[in-house]
Amino acid sequence: MKFADRLDSFGAEIFAALNEKKLACEAKGQKIYNFSVGTPDFPVPQHIRDAVSEAAQDPENWKYSLRDMPELLQAVCDYFKKRYDVDGITPDMVMSCYGTQEGCGHLALTLLNKGDIILLPDPCYPVFQASALLAEANPYYYPLTKDNGFLPDVNSIPEDVAKKAKAIIVSLPANPVGSIAREGIYDEIIAWAKKYDVLVIHDNAYSDIIFDGNIGQSFLKVKGALDVGVEFFSLSKSFNVTGARISFLIGRKDVVSAVRKLRSQIDFGMFIPIQKAAIAALTGPDDSVKAQKMEYQARRDAICGGARKIGWNIPDAKGSMFVWAPVPEGHGTSMDFCMELLEKTGVLCTPGSSFGPSGEGYIRIALVSNVTVINEALKSIEDSGILK
Repeated sequence: MKFADRLDSFGAEIFAALNEKKLACEAKGQKIYNFSVGTPDFPVPQHIRDAVSEAAQDPENWKYSLRDMPELLQAVCDYFKKRYDVDGITPDMVMSCYGTQEGCGHLALTLLNKGDIILLPDPCYPVFQASALLAEANPYYYPLTKDNGFLPDVNSIPEDVAKKAKAIIVSLPANPVGSIAREGIYDEIIAWAKKYDVLVIHDNAYSDIIFDGNIGQSFLKVKGALDVGVEFFSLSKSFNVTGARISFLIGRKDVVSAVRKLRSQIDFGMFIPIQKAAIAALTGPDDSVKAQKMEYQARRDAICGGARKIGWNIPDAKGSMFVWAPVPEGHGTSMDFCMELLEKTGVLCTPGSSFGPSGEGYIRIALVSNVTVINEALKSIEDSGILK
């Protein structure tokens, strides 16, 4: 059978090769330190687990949900006011998604026609590119450079490209580069978007994982944001519910309504016990969220500071659950170094090349192990002599 040509746009070669090498190392009895996948290792707060358990006991909750529960939509509105001090969010500006990954795909299919231009950060979360390709749109990459603190510079986008663009994706704190919004950057993006009539899509997955006393915010708080944009807001990383796939698209009513229309043709709504879990997260205590942030910062300090002590100059990440580490000189491509690191030290990371063209020369390290394990991994790197 000949399958759809669009499948040819997606390859798994990098991850398949890494997994094959990982299995070979494990078969030899080597200990693996897995820093490759951004899955939190913290427990789900008890009140969220209880909400799922209680809701699952009601047989009515196992039927098609058909819609987002009104109390869920209101909980999102109230949370944005409480957590981000955002006014003006109403239930008709909110819809649930089965994770931001699914949400990006549905938004792209709703918004983009074949050949439309969408602006993507480079490096970026790979699903941004995948969603554009699913919609048969043309991605244009705007670089996130070291010299600019790995932040978007929309005014550097060529005017002829900006005039043709339909949307731009912005993500801060950023996966994989660990940058955070500086003062005034959203104002610049909003002004640029209004000038060129471009929809801003902000991915807000890591606003609760931000370091050194900084406070994560929402793009929607900035004046004018609701005129030009939408935001994906995820519970996955703050509340460790990655498998439940709880995310929301929030912002311009016309955009949310259009995506909701597309989604209605694909599924029958989010499972009610999962909706109850989301309500519990949004309305319950946030002590664990604040405690986790400090633990993530301790891990950041252990990895970056520890690496510098053994001769690997890794700058401190400012936010997200990732560290963006330069490949040491003389170790080839990011994929070459990841394979060498795994084979000689048991440390498994992700090559920067998998996040876009500008990712070459870096690897991504996920903050998914405690400080004790991190120190063991750094000792294995030091003992291997790989940095000498």
